Amino acid sequence: MDFRTACEETKTGICLLQDGNQEPFKVRLHLAKDILMIQEQDVICVSGEPFYSGGGAEHNIPVVISKISKEQRAELSGLLFIGDAILQINGINVRKCRHEEVVQVLRNAGEEVTLTVSFLKRAPAFLKLPLNEDCACAPSDQSSGTSSPLCDSGLHLNYHPNNTDTLSCSSWPTSPGLRWEKRWCDLRLIPLLHCRFSQYVPGTDLSRQNAFQVIAVDGVSSGIIQCLSAEDCIDWLQAIATNISNLTKHNIKKINRNFPVNQQIVYMGWCEVREQDSLQDCAYSPIFLALRGSCLYKFLAPPVTTWDWTRAEKTFSVYEIMCKILKDSDLLDRRKHCFTVQSETGEDLYFSVELDCDLAQWERAFQTATFLEVERIQCKTYACVVESHLMGLTIDFSTGFICFDAATKAVLWRYKFSQLKGSSDDGKSKIKFLFQNPDTKQIEAKELEFSNLFAVLHCIHSFFAAKVACLDPLFLGSQATASASGSSTSTSKVKYTT
Repeated sequence: MDFRTACEETKTGICLLQDGNQEPFKVRLHLAKDILMIQEQDVICVSGEPFYSGGGAEHNIPVVISKISKEQRAELSGLLFIGDAILQINGINVRKCRHEEVVQVLRNAGEEVTLTVSFLKRAPAFLKLPLNEDCACAPSDQSSGTSSPLCDSGLHLNYHPNNTDTLSCSSWPTSPGLRWEKRWCDLRLIPLLHCRFSQYVPGTDLSRQNAFQVIAVDGVSSGIIQCLSAEDCIDWLQAIATNISNLTKHNIKKINRNFPVNQQIVYMGWCEVREQDSLQDCAYSPIFLALRGSCLYKFLAPPVTTWDWTRAEKTFSVYEIMCKILKDSDLLDRRKHCFTVQSETGEDLYFSVELDCDLAQWERAFQTATFLEVERIQCKTYACVVESHLMGLTIDFSTGFICFDAATKAVLWRYKFSQLKGSSDDGKSKIKFLFQNPDTKQIEAKELEFSNLFAVLHCIHSFFAAKVACLDPLFLGSQATASASGSSTSTSKVKYTT
């Protein structure tokens, strides 16, 4: 089945495309639910017997290869290219043969064909049809001013957008019954699953004006897509982001069927991480983040197999890290839509996403992942030191804080979450808790020393955030909706005392 029959079109429009060092030329973007099609204008033979290749003795040039079938032996060999001129076929010199004579030799060559070719550096004018405004068969409102091949069947010569040859329709090769039409033909196809897009010049905080590029998961780039206005650019970015998000959610739902309840994926997506560079102020590089079970995963590429999940560049316990959505005043450079993640060791990671909706989606996903993990583990214990004695501090979702002797397990004190009135730390190892005594209403200070200060601080923050979420009907409603749709399979209920 042709993929186009299964893809629902969501947006179509005209833009300019800059590919490499070429001058920008007009293309049509055709966005479907799972693919972005970039199309160029082409002149094709719609009736009659089309040419199977350009050239021949009647035109004083060799026959030129202008199309190679995908996944066939010629392409797989890597030895034959569009633009090559055929000089010999199985040792027979066809350099001065007419076009129809070359075709006949090819038909009689048998199953094994040996071609001797020469790269044709400049194709003659008749092989490059201009889309002139004065051309009777090319409507002026669709003219791009670029050259185009004759047809897309048989052997087809790709056009070069920098070509400046001009030629009137009267000088096109003609044959009785031939009819040519200008149409949009696929130039590049970008699958949207796990693809990324960016408005920024790679590695920098410099935003392109009304332009972006889309990069497929295999690294194939759309080139720089230049929109007609800022509004048009935002519309395209939001439409592409929506389709990527929908595909990702569907993919997560399928993958989660193979994972246990405590290993469900909550989020997957691209962002860019800011890194200090010795040669410049900062540098951004793309990374792929995933929230699954108890961990935040940092990948260089999207995980496809179960084995890929074991090869993450870095993992973090989701309840021992802290995420902060940055306000405009907190931004370090010209990139917008940024957030930080502070690890359990105190390391600050700075991330950038493209759109407001991407940032909101990440924030919701992180809150959900934290809530689900706290709900699952219910309590976490850390070793600590109180007045040179080894102790343990348990953070319990139901009862609050419990400090006990590590050797005897005797409880020294306990407080509810609601009794914590304040806290401070020295940024190294010590935390001072201020609890309110329920009987005397007096504030009681408790100082504990930890070897993993930031992990403890972040864990306490995660437990408090989860308790607040339990009291938020909007959050609970969103969790119920997510569970019903299959994005979350956790059904446990939390009972706690405030």
